[in-house]
Amino acid sequence: MSASGGTKAIVAALGANMAIAVAKFVAFAFSGSSSMLAEGVHSVADSGNQVLLLLGGRKAQKKASEEHPFGYGRERYIYGFLVSIVLFTIGGVFALYEGYEKIKEPHELDNWYWPVAVLVFAVVAEGFSFRTAIKESNALRGKQSWGSFIRTAKAPELPVVLLEDFGALIGLVLALFGVGLTLATGDGVWDGIGTLCIGILLVLIALVLAAETKSLLLGEAAGPEQVAKIRAAAVDGDTVTRVIHMRTLHLGPEELLVAAKIAVRHDETAVGIARAIDASEARIREAVPIARAIYLEPDIYSEEAAAAGEDPAATPGGPARH
Repeated sequence: MSASGGTKAIVAALGANMAIAVAKFVAFAFSGSSSMLAEGVHSVADSGNQVLLLLGGRKAQKKASEEHPFGYGRERYIYGFLVSIVLFTIGGVFALYEGYEKIKEPHELDNWYWPVAVLVFAVVAEGFSFRTAIKESNALRGKQSWGSFIRTAKAPELPVVLLEDFGALIGLVLALFGVGLTLATGDGVWDGIGTLCIGILLVLIALVLAAETKSLLLGEAAGPEQVAKIRAAAVDGDTVTRVIHMRTLHLGPEELLVAAKIAVRHDETAVGIARAIDASEARIREAVPIARAIYLEPDIYSEEAAAAGEDPAATPGGPARH
């Protein structure tokens, strides 16, 4: 996995979640807090998610084959989508069930200092993990807002870790809320309410992750800046006079497919066109290094054909922007 895949952030989150999971289950065993049980399962789910992300990054490094000529870059998207399913089923649904059971049959907490101490420890550990994810993300985010970064990032790992860590910190606050009110009132219903809130939070985060990784799986185009660079690099102003139309597709976070019809001079020889195409491909790869697969089709530009517009039937799924 490349550095942009956020390996450091994933490893930091994995180490933090494994330690936190053990501490939470110990606190549950001594206190009987359903919030601690839900949070323990949440941390186990998060640990499994980080393992899935690392596995996806490893599988994505396999070389292209005859069966998969464009390589295995989308393995990272597949495992990112699996993360959302695991978080939804194991983390969110379990917490909802446990919260319902605790509200139906509430009981006071035993050894209250265990869950409080563990929650404070978990906040510190999750804060360290979240700080690492933010630092890794800032190297790629640029001037984008956090919401825009999560929506547009082509590497799924950093958005996944960011949302997981953010959800974990909010979940810990909710767990402290449930435990604290249970201790203050002596009513175990508050512990169950805190657990239900954790479940709702996890389900919402899982749905956001599922939507974003689904979009990546379906295939996303290059960003506007990359498209502009590719268009500019393809034209030499001599043999290649313009880009008639172009399609881009992410084969993986660091692998881009570029297919374009380019306009060439009507009196150019076949040898001249071939050389111009080779030169265009070289310029495109220099301008956008992740453009790995480039297919350029030469054509004669027609004002009449351009005015008529593109044929939607020529593009699977209808017209596309790039």
